[in-house]
Amino acid sequence: MPNVRIWDLPTRVFHWCFAACIVGAYVSAKLGGLYMDWHVRFGLTALGLVIFRVIWGFIGPRHARFGGFVKGPGQIWAYLRDMAAGTAKSAGHNPLGALSVMAMLVDVGVQAVLGLFSSDDIMVQGPLYNTVSESTADFLTSLHRANQWIILALVILHLLAVAWHTLVRKEPLVRAMIAGDKPVDHLPAGTPPSADGAGVRLRALALAVGVAAFVLWIRSLGS
Repeated sequence: MPNVRIWDLPTRVFHWCFAACIVGAYVSAKLGGLYMDWHVRFGLTALGLVIFRVIWGFIGPRHARFGGFVKGPGQIWAYLRDMAAGTAKSAGHNPLGALSVMAMLVDVGVQAVLGLFSSDDIMVQGPLYNTVSESTADFLTSLHRANQWIILALVILHLLAVAWHTLVRKEPLVRAMIAGDKPVDHLPAGTPPSADGAGVRLRALALAVGVAAFVLWIRSLGS
């Protein structure tokens, strides 16, 4: 079966690095102690990844752009009707998946920003902890701790959705996010491929370097 390139390499690298950061931040926070230094590192990396993905959502290839998959209520309802009829197909994120993507980006981004001002009340603080009053930092820390449950709920919903699409609808979502391609019979007719050449990857690399420099600068404020 012929394949069509849907996910460019930068988008795929972002996806798996983002997943690793969420898992790493959660596990390191639960381990506590000296692992909290790693929690900060994972949080800062997640912040950089969110910034990268938001910008890439405007300058990346067609299926990575928000305009290509973020839909209005009418199109979401039409997709639900098609899904009930068994005829729904989408190239990149489907309209429901787009809601999940946006919710995850927003909530993890909020969590990462809250972490900049938070403290574990022992020895580890976010790089911007000293820029606010102690009472404000305590409040932001409480929000940071509470928000983990929203992220956990979003992750569980995402995994359940992927499992349903993979096992019930037989869509190779995980394989596509690894290899970048989808079989043509899982796509709407005439779906054009995403650009994924050297120009795209160099543009992503330049963006990643700029975002990394910005995050490192934020990190330096806590030194």
